[in-house]
Amino acid sequence: MHLFIYSELEQHQQAYLTKQLPSGLVPFFYNPSTQENGLESFSKAKLLFGNPPADWFNSAPAGLKFWQLESAGFEQYQQLQLSAKVANMGDFFAMACAETMVAGILALYRGLPTLLRLQDAKSWQGKKVRFTLDLLSEKTALVLGAGTIGKATKKILEGFGTQVKMTARQNPEADIHSKEELFQRLPQADIVVNTLPGNAGKYVSAEFIRQMKKGSIYANVGRGTTTDEQALISALQEGHLAGAVLDVTETEPLPQDSPLWQMENVLLTQHTGGGQANEVERKIDRFLANLKRFLAGEEILGQVNLSQGY
Repeated sequence: MHLFIYSELEQHQQAYLTKQLPSGLVPFFYNPSTQENGLESFSKAKLLFGNPPADWFNSAPAGLKFWQLESAGFEQYQQLQLSAKVANMGDFFAMACAETMVAGILALYRGLPTLLRLQDAKSWQGKKVRFTLDLLSEKTALVLGAGTIGKATKKILEGFGTQVKMTARQNPEADIHSKEELFQRLPQADIVVNTLPGNAGKYVSAEFIRQMKKGSIYANVGRGTTTDEQALISALQEGHLAGAVLDVTETEPLPQDSPLWQMENVLLTQHTGGGQANEVERKIDRFLANLKRFLAGEEILGQVNLSQGY
């Protein structure tokens, strides 16, 4: 079967993957950064690893049987109608994303951005800073989304003693299932962590932000498109929100003229939230494990329904 790989893999990573493929499978490697034409090979794919441009599927491979996404999110493919089995990376990024969000929130409460600026200026102001610090252990948090990232975030926050509620429309593991109830709780929550997928639209709207508690912190590791960014900027500038931890933004890379770059109460982690050591090799391992399950007729891990968005 023809295996098409759409991923920026170094030569040693290509060798790592090829060495572990089942006998008889010869991969075609397409590196997006080289801009070479791979559409002809793509059209013959029976097996697919990676995230090709959505418009490539205007001529979708007729014989595609199995597709392993290289990401957790896949909103760009929601309109596709495929008979192939599709899997995303599932919980692969969950703990890393959760740790990034909690690290950022904790940094804001413990004054680390201020202390780093003072360190850079060689200015000793510890006594003054000391009385501005806050405790994560005394806070309440709302986590938007009860998927793998949401659950990992809740687990870590609860480890610090934070009281946490998760929201989701249908997931039985969530505590809040309607936007009406969520809006009732927003004015009491010290922290809101957004883990929503792109199909949620502008869920964190200007109205949502106005309902948030004055002095609260907003963190987003879901999708930048789920937040009314201008409303968020205004709330931060006006002091309605105390700070924000943003792994994602509405436009990426963040435009040079965005006020977010200069705001001292904002931490921008530049879509590194899911990053981890040996990330590429570990993604390859996930693909290979699922490929073997598929070829053996077993249930694949992380199977998703493209049209439903999860």
